[in-house]
Amino acid sequence: MPVINGILSWAVQRRLASIYHFRDNPMEVQHTVLKELLHTARTTEWGRRYGFADRPTAGEFARRVPVSSYEQLVPDLERVMRGEADVLWPGRVQWFAKSSGTTNARSKYIPVTREALHQCHYRAGRDMVALSTLHYPEAQLLGGKTLSLGGTHTPNPLRPEDPTSRAGDVSAVIMQNLPAWAEYIRTPPLELALLDEWEEKIERIARHVQHQDVRALAGVPTWMIVLLRRVTELAGAANITEVWPNLRLFLHGAVAFGPYRELFRQLIPGPQMQYLEVYNASEGYLALQDEPDSEDLLLLLNHGIYYEFLPADQWDAAEPQTVPLEVVELGKSYALIISTNAGLWRYKIGDTVRFTSLRPYRIRITGRTKHFLNAFGEEVVVENAEAAMAAACQATAATVRDFTAAPIYFAGAADGSRGGHQWLVEFLAPPHDAAHFAAVLDQTLRQLNSDYDAKRHRDLALVAPTLTVAAPGQFERWLARRGKLGGQHKIPRLSNSRDLLEEILRESE
Repeated sequence: MPVINGILSWAVQRRLASIYHFRDNPMEVQHTVLKELLHTARTTEWGRRYGFADRPTAGEFARRVPVSSYEQLVPDLERVMRGEADVLWPGRVQWFAKSSGTTNARSKYIPVTREALHQCHYRAGRDMVALSTLHYPEAQLLGGKTLSLGGTHTPNPLRPEDPTSRAGDVSAVIMQNLPAWAEYIRTPPLELALLDEWEEKIERIARHVQHQDVRALAGVPTWMIVLLRRVTELAGAANITEVWPNLRLFLHGAVAFGPYRELFRQLIPGPQMQYLEVYNASEGYLALQDEPDSEDLLLLLNHGIYYEFLPADQWDAAEPQTVPLEVVELGKSYALIISTNAGLWRYKIGDTVRFTSLRPYRIRITGRTKHFLNAFGEEVVVENAEAAMAAACQATAATVRDFTAAPIYFAGAADGSRGGHQWLVEFLAPPHDAAHFAAVLDQTLRQLNSDYDAKRHRDLALVAPTLTVAAPGQFERWLARRGKLGGQHKIPRLSNSRDLLEEILRESE
């Protein structure tokens, strides 16, 4: 164990030096990343199509290669999933990260190459360990275990006969392929971490980890709350600190942490607990919180990802014009465009960010280029919502005039409450059975969206939606009060905040 800890300590110092280098030399590092990406992929189909062997400059690269959405890449991505080699990236891709959010399928599949795993996800993981060790040396995080929660993986749906090709949540892909140093410091074992039945998974993990020396947590707040409650209950403890006295850090991501902060303070009382945010998407590990006193995220510049940024007025343009990192401005909202060592070229990831610092480059995630509802990791997009609403209307002979939805956050740590969604709906013709309307809405969302379905499984993290019937004209009154009645103005369908819904609710008062 001393030898392993010594190796880890050496790795910490090495990663800190690398972080300082790209923070101080951002343009040099990013230009090197682009050069290496183009050189590596020069003999692929895309490399030949767009002349990567010509060593194009950043400007030439942007002029040659179009910005692509997932839907536009689907034909080539499906070829990659079926086993074709050298399409977007050299070789044959075996692993794919599965996530929701696309308009043309229940899930989207993002290639995860060996280079993406080792030069992006794992490199950023080492960065997070290094920064955590730097900021909290007294916690001795490497002396205990990091409890990480993730999803599961299944056979590649387009290559089910190949046992070596798998698809699943990016966390499951990462855990299945972890290097030895990472597996050494994490818990629970893979046979528990990758279980696909969430009720059994939470129960078995809880029984295993309650006897571990857990010093750090890593995962989505939604599921971590469920697990912490169960561990506390099994141990007969007043709170989790009685079970894990050395617990000091939670590395969280995927959803906004603000609404959960007070609940975690109840679950893990005491000033010793610290929280750091990570931005690890299916497409790559993009940013992390490098300063404990700031919620801003440091953009990771030497992890096999080359960044461009799309100003708000270009989001829906037919030929969107990006700007490079060196000309971004503080306070403006940009859509992320990334080229990666997983073979995504000028890919519109769908997330929007705002720069809070240019020396070094730090961001905050501001949302999506489309309205969405992702308070618990469910990733419900407008297309999901409208399809579910249509199905509920058809099943109950109802006609909807307008609607909006927002989260209902966890009410408290002690009462066992769960999160949920509140749907405020104004009907022209009300359903003959409001409860059935809500049930069909829920069922359809589960059919359309795998992430929502996972969170709804047996009410573990997300309960059935709450239907609130709006008074006639309630939405119109809200629009009129703000001078937005008529024209192109309309009610946002989904929001991660309750502000809009609460404002509209007050119109009936």
